[in-house]
Amino acid sequence: MRHFFVRALAVVVLLLTGMAAAETPNRVTILYDSFGKNPLLTMDWGFAALVEYGGKRILFDTGNNAKIFEHNVKAVGVDLGNLDFVVMSHRHGDHMGGLAYLLKVNPAVKIYAPKERSGVYGDDQPSSTWYRKDASLPAEQRYYSGAPPEIIHMGEAWPGANFQLIDRNTEIAPGMYLIALVSDRPGTLELHELSLAIRTPDGLVLVVGCSHPGVEHIVQEATAINPHINILFGGLHQIQAPDPEVERIATVLHNQYRLERVAPGHCTGEPEFAALKKTFGDHYVYAGVGSVVDLPK
Repeated sequence: MRHFFVRALAVVVLLLTGMAAAETPNRVTILYDSFGKNPLLTMDWGFAALVEYGGKRILFDTGNNAKIFEHNVKAVGVDLGNLDFVVMSHRHGDHMGGLAYLLKVNPAVKIYAPKERSGVYGDDQPSSTWYRKDASLPAEQRYYSGAPPEIIHMGEAWPGANFQLIDRNTEIAPGMYLIALVSDRPGTLELHELSLAIRTPDGLVLVVGCSHPGVEHIVQEATAINPHINILFGGLHQIQAPDPEVERIATVLHNQYRLERVAPGHCTGEPEFAALKKTFGDHYVYAGVGSVVDLPK
């Protein structure tokens, strides 16, 4: 009788767990952008999104202004105290301006950020390679009097925050990857940027911040995880691109990489919005601030 009761209890637990998993939403909510149609939210230049998939809650970037970020988060009823982790795509202010509010409500949350030499998210460098040394100098002219620590820690802009620095493609949770690339473009040369890729049964969900390393480069890296990309969110950085480049990017994403859907935002640019909408047709997904886009189960 006791064994029967234990088995019955186990079945109930499994059923309840399955029901909870089934009720967990798989979706992306746009929390910050400079276009939208929800009158309850404030538009501003920048980007932030809440990604919910497989029971995980991931904040991707924090927008441009902490007060606006706080307003938008509260307006859509998002609880930032209940996050699995945060991804900061890169160090530009329009993506990290809301960090002050995030850390106020969730100071211990794990934050994945790009590892850059002396970056704003902190850095550690071995003193053996950080600088050249000259033992002929008197001690008072030498760094650390000629006896530096083994590791030199570079301070972060948010002391005490739980930053986990990433400099290579990394699986951070089962089926969830960070793609780490570096821009080689004029104006953002050597800027490190992270993108988020999530495996689903229907292909990858890919979330980008500004695509400074080039959206083609990011998508190419993502296809090494899964050649089928179900949907692409975020900024494609075509705001100043001439028409031929705008058209080329739309065609490449549709014809070469065969993205199933696109949900562009932020720095994608109005001409690129138009080109993508024309190229993808019904597979173009509107993703202004306040939008909630369902993901594959």
